[in-house]
Amino acid sequence: MPEQRNLIVAIVLSMAVLFGYEYFFAPPKPVPGTETSQQVAPAPVSAPGEAPGTQAPPRPSEVASGAPASAPAPAPAVDPNAPIDLGAVIKARQAAIATSPARVVIDTPTLSGSVRLQGARFDDLTLRGYRITDDPDSPEINLLSPTGAPAPYYAEFGWSPAEPGVAVPGPESVWQADHDTLRIDQPVTLTWDNGQGLRFVRQIAIDDQYMFTLTQRVENTGEQAVTLFPYGLISRTGTPHTLGYYILHEGPLGVLDGTLKEIKYKKLKEDEHTISEPTTGGWIGITDKYWLSALVMDQSKQFTTRFLFQPHGPYDGYQVDYMGGAQTVAPGASTQVENRLFAGVKKVDALDHYESDLGIDNFDLAIDFGWFYFLTKPFFLALQFLHGYLGNMGLAILAFTVCLKVLLFPLANKSYVSMSKMKLLAPEMKKLQERFQDDRPRLNQEIMSLYQKEKVNPLSGCLPIFIQIPVFFSLYKVLFVSIEMRHAPFYGWIKDLSAPDPTSLFNLFGLIDWTPPNALMIGAWPCIMGLTMYLQQKLNPTPTDPTQAKVMMLLPFIFTYMLGHFAAGLVLYWTCNNALSVLQQWVIMKRMSRKQARAAKAA
Repeated sequence: MPEQRNLIVAIVLSMAVLFGYEYFFAPPKPVPGTETSQQVAPAPVSAPGEAPGTQAPPRPSEVASGAPASAPAPAPAVDPNAPIDLGAVIKARQAAIATSPARVVIDTPTLSGSVRLQGARFDDLTLRGYRITDDPDSPEINLLSPTGAPAPYYAEFGWSPAEPGVAVPGPESVWQADHDTLRIDQPVTLTWDNGQGLRFVRQIAIDDQYMFTLTQRVENTGEQAVTLFPYGLISRTGTPHTLGYYILHEGPLGVLDGTLKEIKYKKLKEDEHTISEPTTGGWIGITDKYWLSALVMDQSKQFTTRFLFQPHGPYDGYQVDYMGGAQTVAPGASTQVENRLFAGVKKVDALDHYESDLGIDNFDLAIDFGWFYFLTKPFFLALQFLHGYLGNMGLAILAFTVCLKVLLFPLANKSYVSMSKMKLLAPEMKKLQERFQDDRPRLNQEIMSLYQKEKVNPLSGCLPIFIQIPVFFSLYKVLFVSIEMRHAPFYGWIKDLSAPDPTSLFNLFGLIDWTPPNALMIGAWPCIMGLTMYLQQKLNPTPTDPTQAKVMMLLPFIFTYMLGHFAAGLVLYWTCNNALSVLQQWVIMKRMSRKQARAAKAA
């Protein structure tokens, strides 16, 4: 029967969403204090045969395949299974920074930290304005950390010689700086002389966001021509704690020859170890949910890139790097290359700006907008536009829901009219079932004749469900991956629209002094959403089979439980959408009832 088909479709879709959520989206148990750019991990030790803090020199056969592999210095071991003491982590990081006092301070409105002059390494970077929790007094996010800290994470640039015996600056080389502070309007120039006729000059500039520009020049005052290969690398020690969501990529990634490439930590560690690819332009880096460190190559030149797993003693290590083409410097001449390092927050506006102004290929793909990119990014831009006028992301979500409802009104209205007609036909359907209860083929024939006579499409009620699915997941994606949603408050008890409602029905929303387990965290907004869904269900045609009717009435409770663990912003959208649908459906049903009454009176 037609209503049975509707029932089956509704149940299948509901179960798909329910089990899909549990399998793909259900978050792991949170660890307090773990939302930093890198998790506490055992600090690495030097590779066998290497002095602490040095890089393994590339063999001649390796020069064309990638940058040197890094080997961070040893540090006190930290038990990765022990509870994280955030205060101890911060102190250990500060102590590691203090071991190399020769530094150039980074001071901009968006970043603070320093560049270590020994090795000219970017290993101390803090994101201003972004904190670990929504508490304004919680520590700011540390993106990069030096060797000796619990989880070293740094970027480095340099030159690899084509022939052995040519001294080039390495991790132990101490550079001279012309300023002690790097600011937006004050670049810093570093110099280092190898004592063999080569002088290395590196100018570091930074913009008002998160992009460093490095101009590297080599001056040859010797008597022999020298061939060098420029490289850049980002090294990360320890496998960081990731959220483990199927829909979110965290780890090495890049755009190579215009194609996004995402590599999971597990795959790189267990299967590949080294992935090397040539590219013209593009970028390569390591991403977390909200933060990114990326090497941006010259978009017009060819490079060889690598994703590399390299154990440091018993601990994991990951590196992404690139190596450019050979640069031959004749006696009395010089050569120059320009490199860029992005280290900061994955803000859509900033990434789009770099993509358009610097010509960085598909830089916005650093934000994992997923398969529904054609919906997720427009949804984000619409929410951002509304937020600019309303000043609150929650209000922007409500306004966006209304706009979306208006946009889809013709399609939804047709469906609701058909559903209202079916509800009004319920008494006639019941009569037919009583009349032909022993003749199923005749009953189906009579029902189809009734549908044709009244011009009702029994499948049209499924249309809103199919429309909602891509919209639902696209909006979920926007709320989940956009930094603009992180710690964005609404009103009342909702302090973070990207997190679940913190209240619970099972302690009467805080009236009882008891914290329910995570499985029972069904907040106030999910309950309101369940109520709107229940009302919408009551307005829909009721299946004539009592068992089917009971199953359908269970769906609001199933969705209430399920959405209790979704982002509060998504529940807000679903509640508003349901409320508008109930209003629209109620108005249509009233209109249809009056029309039917007039027709009966005229007859």
